[in-house]
Amino acid sequence: MTRVMASGVFDLIHLGHISYLEQARSYGDELVVVVARDSTAERRKHRPVNPDHVRARIVGCLKPVDRAMVGGDGDMFDTVREIQPDIIVLGFDQNFSEEELRKQLEERGLGHIKVVRADECADDLNATRRLIAKIRGGQ
Repeated sequence: MTRVMASGVFDLIHLGHISYLEQARSYGDELVVVVARDSTAERRKHRPVNPDHVRARIVGCLKPVDRAMVGGDGDMFDTVREIQPDIIVLGFDQNFSEEELRKQLEERGLGHIKVVRADECADDLNATRRLIAKIRGGQ
């Protein structure tokens, strides 16, 4: 059995999220999704509209996802060790260098984990922040 790990904020679910999760699921038999903790989301992207436990519940209900969980507040590699994925799939727009992540995994004895990047979704509604702007009337 091949376990795949994906991660993200997943605040307002849009077609880009669905495409990412479908792509991630295609790499294996089980997809575990790590939903960013509120504090992590604020630090890296934006303040989420929905709290982390709600976002994880929503993501867990999506068809490609076998299990969703809220990420930790410390070392992200603790979560990787907990999940024990065979493959980590990065979103096309996530600010991780694939090579740097591979290097860090190797340094922590997790070098057996394959790292791949999802392709951009052509029908993406252009990210959560743009959706929020559109809802607010900003186009």
